Amino acid sequence: MEIRVLKYFLTVAEVGNITKAANLMHLTQPTLSRQLQDLEKELGQKLFVRGNHSISLTPEGMLLKKRAEEIIELVEKTENEFSTIKDDVAGDIFIGSGETKSIKIITDVMKTLKKDYHKIKFHIVSGDSEDLVERLDKGLLDFCVLIQPFNLEKYNYIDLGEKDTWRILLRNDDPMVKKKNIKIDDLIGLPLLISRQVIKKTIEDNPILNWFGEDYDKLNIVGTYNLLYNAAIMTEDKIGYALGLDRLIATTIDSPLCFRPLEPKLEVGISIAWKKNQIFSKPAKLFLEKLYEKFKVNIINC
Repeated sequence: MEIRVLKYFLTVAEVGNITKAANLMHLTQPTLSRQLQDLEKELGQKLFVRGNHSISLTPEGMLLKKRAEEIIELVEKTENEFSTIKDDVAGDIFIGSGETKSIKIITDVMKTLKKDYHKIKFHIVSGDSEDLVERLDKGLLDFCVLIQPFNLEKYNYIDLGEKDTWRILLRNDDPMVKKKNIKIDDLIGLPLLISRQVIKKTIEDNPILNWFGEDYDKLNIVGTYNLLYNAAIMTEDKIGYALGLDRLIATTIDSPLCFRPLEPKLEVGISIAWKKNQIFSKPAKLFLEKLYEKFKVNIINC
């Protein structure tokens, strides 16, 4: 399976038409069709549903699309790393991160490194922990900022030494704004918006489920979210109350929304992790050294 053919496949999948894709890649339509047929023969699977004027992916084609995108991304990352070996220090550092205010700690390290090495570029990839760890395992990320609890046995990691606090996000004109703290009984029956990542966790590593305890089954969960920004818009439109980490949404005096603390308080730690025995590029290795310098007392499993 050639990288060139995978790129052909991805272009056809994106355009949805073989003739248009062939024109984009400066190929003849018969040549491109033959390449795709050879790819299907090589994999032993039908990848396309061919119509009169368009083409779409089969379930097997969708799987190949996902894998091809990962392969191409990893190839390009590898090529870039090798192309910059001859330079003093230049290249890319890929960091995955969930939504957390603790990313500021990481950007402080970036800034320190950038002062000495101007050619280094940083790329932040957002997502939930499961998606990010999958990318980390495949080598698509160098580091991953993870919200605890998370099973870190497979990784080296550094505890960032800060805590994020779970709170309830609600409208300023809601009667509950008058409450100093929000307790479990206050939330029973209310329409709630909860992080999809939290919903997927087991009881053992689910801070929200553990906080509610036996009352979790009484909750009226009307929706889930990946990004608290989207949940904030839903809250503003009176769809529900969002359980989220504090300070991720600006709640200034002009904002229609505000956070209220939970009682008892619910906090989670933050770690930055990387694969054990990871072979880093020069820029990523320097970034790790800067992390070591900043968190001498917090180094764990390094």
